Amino acid sequence: MKKKILIVIAEFYPNISKELLRTAQNQLKNFKKVKVIKVPGAFEIPITISKNIKKFDGFLALGCIIKGETPHFEFISRTIINAIMNISLDYNKPIGNGVLTCLNFQQARKRAFDKKKGTEAAKALISVLSQK
Repeated sequence: MKKKILIVIAEFYPNISKELLRTAQNQLKNFKKVKVIKVPGAFEIPITISKNIKKFDGFLALGCIIKGETPHFEFISRTIINAIMNISLDYNKPIGNGVLTCLNFQQARKRAFDKKKGTEAAKALISVLSQK
């Protein structure tokens, strides 16, 4: 495909992020250009996509948020998901959502390694980009 894709990946949980990125990139091999920008955490994903919105045809948001002992998990998860959806709708550009929201690290590993959530997010992005 002649489309340009930007993957924005949060590195807060490096082992999870690497697997999400690896499986997503396997799905995006046929695209003209696939660029990866790494950010410290999931909170930085939406602004990074916004800053690059005119340069790419589609986006892939990858990362992981794991519930801790405070309500921080709920605030961050909701804020990021809403921001990603709003950017997508405001600019009419598809954003594959591969940001895991998990209750513990074991659940995150299972979703990244066994369920291949990076692959799923990339396939969803490809599907929307392929629509006419």
